[in-house]
Amino acid sequence: MLDSLLSVAALLVTAWLFGGMFLFSAGFAAFVFKVLSVAEARFLIRRAFPPFYLFVMGTAVVAAVLCWTVDRWSALALGLIALTTVFARQVLMPAINAATDQGEKSRFAWLHGASVLLTLLHIVVSAAVLIRIAT
Repeated sequence: MLDSLLSVAALLVTAWLFGGMFLFSAGFAAFVFKVLSVAEARFLIRRAFPPFYLFVMGTAVVAAVLCWTVDRWSALALGLIALTTVFARQVLMPAINAATDQGEKSRFAWLHGASVLLTLLHIVVSAAVLIRIAT
């Protein structure tokens, strides 16, 4: 009974993580740059990303804990999402902002590309975890 409840909870929290990352990345960020001026969009994105990263870290940790007794591989994968999100929030995001502020376009492009790839990897890994624990 407890294993069944943990499986369902792990599935739901991981789905929340997957959906939140996908919606924020593919929906919100794109929408902001479509409807606001570049300056307004940049301001809003800079304000939105720190809480987004906190959401990813916290949700991934909760999902990892719930998965631990259900599927250790999934728990470790979710833990890795949380850890790499700490890097994205504390190292990558400030470097991206600094490159933007200093007008370093090529550095910005490289760092932003790394950030996008990391987020895409997080989405793919969370989808793989969803598939693993749902089947």
